[in-house]
Amino acid sequence: MDEVPRRDVPRAYALEDLAVGMSATYRHTLTEADVIAFADLTGDHNPLHLDEAFARTTRFKGRVVHGMLTASFFSTAIAILPGPGTVYLSQSISFRAPVRIGDTVEARVTVAEIFPEKARVRLKTVCLVGDTVVIDGEAMAMVPKRG
Repeated sequence: MDEVPRRDVPRAYALEDLAVGMSATYRHTLTEADVIAFADLTGDHNPLHLDEAFARTTRFKGRVVHGMLTASFFSTAIAILPGPGTVYLSQSISFRAPVRIGDTVEARVTVAEIFPEKARVRLKTVCLVGDTVVIDGEAMAMVPKRG
């Protein structure tokens, strides 16, 4: 019996299909439930993320979303481009601005450089809330070759 292809699986790009400048984005509006689930999953129960009264006493003047929760959306964008089969090798991150519950984060990855001999790509990574850069950095990924 033939396997029916799943429609929810994104296209997988082979290394040969990629070009500098190609990009993909993933958008997510962060909720209270997201923050609590991330805190429970990771064990990071810092009151800066969970306790409004405490967070108001900080330089942020209110709760902020875990930086690594926001940065995790790069993984989702990489699952779109280059897509399934890609191995995420490394990530540099600079946190530029706080993210709050209710913010819609756009994680974008852009092919910056291709290393055909090693089947790797360097990706520019950025998370935005509106026009504000909240995280930037770069990632390295290994991409399957055709054949």
